[in-house]
Amino acid sequence: MAITYGYVRVSAADQNEARQIDAMAHAGVERTNVVIEKQSGKDFNRPGWRRLRRIIKNGDLLVVQSIDRLGRNYAEILDEWRHIVKGKGADI
Repeated sequence: MAITYGYVRVSAADQNEARQIDAMAHAGVERTNVVIEKQSGKDFNRPGWRRLRRIIKNGDLLVVQSIDRLGRNYAEILDEWRHIVKGKGADI
């Protein structure tokens, strides 16, 4: 059974992720399937992202409010996107 996951990231502990969480609810993502991180997007060495990357599988859907929530480096974003879509068979 396919699962819809959400990924929410803010860069600093004092930033508010509420707007992104609301967007996940509006998109129909169950709260238990939303990964929230308060970390820089300088690279993809983030615990929540690594966990999500491991569990997402063929047919699943990953929802992000905007592409910049994945990270800052365009080349790395493309690599991760490719891994999720081509490698795992999921969609974003």
